[in-house]
Amino acid sequence: MSENPKTTALILGAGKTGLGVAQVLKERNYQVSLLERNADAAASAKAEGWDVTHCETDEQMGKLACDAHADLVVASPGISVFSQALAPVIAQQEVISEVELAWRLQQADGGEQPWLCVTGTNGKTTTVEMAATILRAAGQRAFAVGNNGQSLISRVHSGDYDALVVELSSFQLALTYTVEPTASLCLNVAADHLDWHRSFEHYRDSKARVYENTKIACVFPQGDEVVRKMVEDADVQEGARAIGITLGHPGPSDFGLVEQYLVDRAFVENRYQQAAEVADLEELATAWSAAPSPAVVLDALAAAALTRAVGVEPVAVRDGLMRFAAPGHRRHVLGQVAEVTWIDDSKATNAHAARASLAGIEPGTAVWIVGGLTKGQDLSELVAEVASRLRAAIIIGEDRTALREAFQTHAPQLPVVEVDGHEDFLMSVVHEAVALSRPGDTILLAPACASWDQFKSYSERGDLFADAVRRLAEQQA
Repeated sequence: MSENPKTTALILGAGKTGLGVAQVLKERNYQVSLLERNADAAASAKAEGWDVTHCETDEQMGKLACDAHADLVVASPGISVFSQALAPVIAQQEVISEVELAWRLQQADGGEQPWLCVTGTNGKTTTVEMAATILRAAGQRAFAVGNNGQSLISRVHSGDYDALVVELSSFQLALTYTVEPTASLCLNVAADHLDWHRSFEHYRDSKARVYENTKIACVFPQGDEVVRKMVEDADVQEGARAIGITLGHPGPSDFGLVEQYLVDRAFVENRYQQAAEVADLEELATAWSAAPSPAVVLDALAAAALTRAVGVEPVAVRDGLMRFAAPGHRRHVLGQVAEVTWIDDSKATNAHAARASLAGIEPGTAVWIVGGLTKGQDLSELVAEVASRLRAAIIIGEDRTALREAFQTHAPQLPVVEVDGHEDFLMSVVHEAVALSRPGDTILLAPACASWDQFKSYSERGDLFADAVRRLAEQQA
């Protein structure tokens, strides 16, 4: 890419992503300006010395962006391609994501380091962290970057890496065009972020972009016909193969389970007659201090497939998985307090994730803490499916009306309590949960919703929930 000092770059959004892009482009001699809807974010960026304009409306942002005629326009992932802030600009010129920009910068720098690209409604972060840990076990300078919060463009700008495992959201993929993953993966697709995408079809098609231009391996879950169709329709490079992952017995070109062993029948000399063991579930359970759930086993198979695609030996896959430490707020058992088990799964920000979280609990024993921003999801079907597993439910967050109606329709006999967003309301939630539970029950925070109505992030929500449980333990003591 050109680094002419007169090249102008316009960045839509002055949050973490926008400022990260701005810093890299500034260091590469671009003339950078930013547009931002949030007044506080705009003021903060301006105080740091950036040329940023606060826009009162989406329409104003769109008009200013169109009038700027910048050589390069980069949109932050929070801005929908259908919004009046972005749609008019896309109609006028090319707009790219941070991911697309990072790839182009790597190519301009002559870099050939492989990217392993991962998307999916759920399981992305666990899989990319597993894959990065495996690559490091193989002696590579590898980093998990992207949607997990670690800056992709800053790492590319540094050049200090051998491989990247890139977590990609549908927002990022919607404006990504030329990335050439060495191996790619979509774990699953369930309706989510429909407020941003406007339809499930656009959400699905954005996810499908992860497979475009793949060089070696398109990894996909066997039995998921939606994702299989993505792989079949993808325009990949010659020689790229479809690699299935399954919790069943693997066929040729698959990764799967044979008794307690995770095995590879894809990257072996004769995949029709051979298999390579890459991990032992019993050893993983000991190393992780807990037996992995089926979803985590599938994540491990996916990470193994991605890394084997770039030549990692089976022993390094095993060593990496043994060293893996699960990211926080993903079915994290907080302990036993008041004769019940407390689990923080704040990362369950959609129906698909909440359903998987509740699936591991005995029927009739869960007190489910649910609610937040629905992001356009209809949670009625979820409530109907999981009702048999519940002892009771506690509804939190701003979008409570639809949830309340779902419980009234599909679980009218179930005790349901609502807790509003007063100060320290999670302590009230914890006390309500104790009152609704019986000894031996499980109290599960798996909100099925985003956290932004009441918290800065799902991490903050989970941290405050864990703190409330800790204070409850002190009270019990």
